[in-house]
Amino acid sequence: MPTLTPTAPFGARSAPQEMTVVDPARQLTEEERDRFLAGTGLNGPFVLDLLSDMLTHERCGAQLYRSLAGRTNNPVLKRQYQQFGEETVEHVDVLETLIGQLGGDPMYVSPAARATEKSGTALLESTFLLVGSIDPMTQELVMLDAVLLAEAKDHANWSGLAQLVDTFPEGEVRDHVRRAVDRVEPQEDEHLGWAQDMRAKLIELQVRSGALAAMGAKAEEAMARIKDWFS
Repeated sequence: MPTLTPTAPFGARSAPQEMTVVDPARQLTEEERDRFLAGTGLNGPFVLDLLSDMLTHERCGAQLYRSLAGRTNNPVLKRQYQQFGEETVEHVDVLETLIGQLGGDPMYVSPAARATEKSGTALLESTFLLVGSIDPMTQELVMLDAVLLAEAKDHANWSGLAQLVDTFPEGEVRDHVRRAVDRVEPQEDEHLGWAQDMRAKLIELQVRSGALAAMGAKAEEAMARIKDWFS
């Protein structure tokens, strides 16, 4: 079962920095970081930090989809959020497995990953920010905007890793990376394309919705229209 929220009691580790203090029991030492991909000619510690950052973004994405699927009022969006959420959990599993195959610790949270976790948490929080203060149609767009932003980074992460596959040494290491990319990158293409297309459709529906979308519209009327979107 992939880990979606790494915490110290369950094995999360990190690396101390100038302004970051880590419990010695939870530290990933410099020696451990230096051993990652040692002898390959690559910057192993950087690759480990990069994969940790990618993993953290996928973990945050799984939480985002779980939240949105429970709050959207449109059944089409709900089904898509649920599907993409399940696939994102699979991506977490793929990255945890890859990091382990390359000799790293999947519970290691790199400095860049900590920043990503903060931005991912803020992105999820943004979808709650105006609840009750904006009309339901706009709320759906706010949630979809969060998906688009999350998937843009996801797509960049995996397309970037795909470009690096041949940089890894031939043999098991390259094969492990290639299998991970081949499994996930097509889904990331689908996720980002869907988010872009759906956002355009939502905006068009809003533009055409007329007075019903105004703040004075009855909530039940707006909810009924949202549920009929894309039907």
